[in-house]
Parts: sequence; structure tokens; C-alpha cells
Amino acid sequence: MSTKSPSENKKRLIIALTGASGAIYGIRALQALQAADDIETHLVISPSAQYTIAEETDMAVDDIKALADQVHSFKDIGASLSSGSYQTLGMLIAPCSVKTLSGIANCYDDNLIVRAADVCLKERRTVVALLRETPFHLGHIKIMEQATLNGAIVMPPVPAFYHRPTTIDGIVNQTVGRALDLFDLDVNLVERWKEETASD
Repeated sequence: MSTKSPSENKKRLIIALTGASGAIYGIRALQALQAADDIETHLVISPSAQYTIAEETDMAVDDIKALADQVHSFKDIGASLSSGSYQTLGMLIAPCSVKTLSGIANCYDDNLIVRAADVCLKERRTVVALLRETPFHLGHIKIMEQATLNGAIVMPPVPAFYHRPTTIDGIVNQTVGRALDLFDLDVNLVERWKEETASD
């Protein structure tokens, strides 16, 4: 578990990793939020995500769990996160599989990731889904539409290049930082476009 000091005044943010490619996005979010003393992270990892983590990273699942303040079982749909009375800032699903987004779009709450997202949406909290799929067919576009109508923010992790990244880390940091911006959390990952001063 995270070594951050305990506090009753922390804001809770749910981080979910699903089986889509791009486990590094969720991992980087957890790493960045470790430095935020006022944020308490709640992690849910799907079984498919565990396979993706093994394929894409050199980290063990237990090492990733240690980055979070609390870890919840994927199958525990009776966990604290499944109730609207349990207050959170919302939920970042990074990466988000098509299957997970389909569950969110159709309110099919058969696991804690989809249930927690559905709860956040009904409570009008922010849900950001880093959908990792391309190209899209019409079925994908329709579930993106329905998830958006339900209140979710669908954010495919399309890299920005205006900051001229020279490493994969630079691309990942920018995407994760912009996703956390949507929760009004600035963790100093984003290289922001300069504000131009109007000339006289």
C-alpha cells in the first residue's frame, strides 16, 4: 500500500486498469498521485489487466497495488465504491477496454469497475475512460456515444506533439496529466501550451 500519511480530509479518486493495451497510463496516474497528499487512490484491476501488465511492463501486479492507498477486488460489487454514499471525485479508467466501455454504456454492472463507474455517473461525478482501440467500427462509436450521453468522458489517449516529446514517457505523462486535469488535479505532468500575451 501507499505510504502517504493518513488523513480524514483526503479526496478519493478511483483508478481502474482493464485489459486493453496501455497499462502504463493507469500505472503512471498512480505514481503521479502518490505525491498528492490530499488524494486517496482506490485501485481496481481486472483479471485481463493482469495479463496486459505482464506483457507490457516489468512490474508485478503487487508492485502496482502498492502504489494505491486502497485496493479493491474486481469481483466485489458490494465494495464501498459500489455505493453512491461513498464520496469520491470520480473515476479514471486507464486504459479502458471496449468491453468495459460497453458495460458502462449499457449499465451492465457485473463487476466492480463497471459498477463503480455507473455509481459515479448516477451521482454526477467525473468518469474519464481512456479508450484504447483503433480503428473504430460503428458499434464502437455507438457505445462511445451512449457512454457520453450517460455522462462519461471518453478520452482516447491520442498523443500530443506540440510539446515535442522525445521519449515514450513524455507522451504518457502528457496524456495522463491531461486526463487528471479533468478532475481539476494538476500533478505537474503536463507541458502546457504557452499563453500568448496580447500585443498593444
